Amino acid sequence: MPEPYRSAFDGIPGAGPYPRTSRYADAEIAVHTLPGGAEVRYAKHRLLPPLPAADDTVPHTVTAVERPDHLGQRYFGAPDQWWRIADANPVLDPRELTAEPGRRIGIPGQGGGLG
Repeated sequence: MPEPYRSAFDGIPGAGPYPRTSRYADAEIAVHTLPGGAEVRYAKHRLLPPLPAADDTVPHTVTAVERPDHLGQRYFGAPDQWWRIADANPVLDPRELTAEPGRRIGIPGQGGGLG
């Protein structure tokens, strides 16, 4: 059975299965061949960008009702952009961003280089 993205994206150089606004948009797509010969595509590890300088972020104090998607909507106009904030703060799980009310986190600005 053909992999669903194969025919749609193979003819477009540099195209991948992720939208340009995704944190994986620039991730390299690799192919693993199973013992039976079937090919499985996957996104290679995505390396985090360097943390932005303090003057490239806006401070935000987390409230008790916020979630990462709320912050993505508030600061970037789209709830799925929470990953930009996660990348700018040293957390492994995005829920850590808002788990502790009163915590101060940095919101990357336009010049933050986290696009």
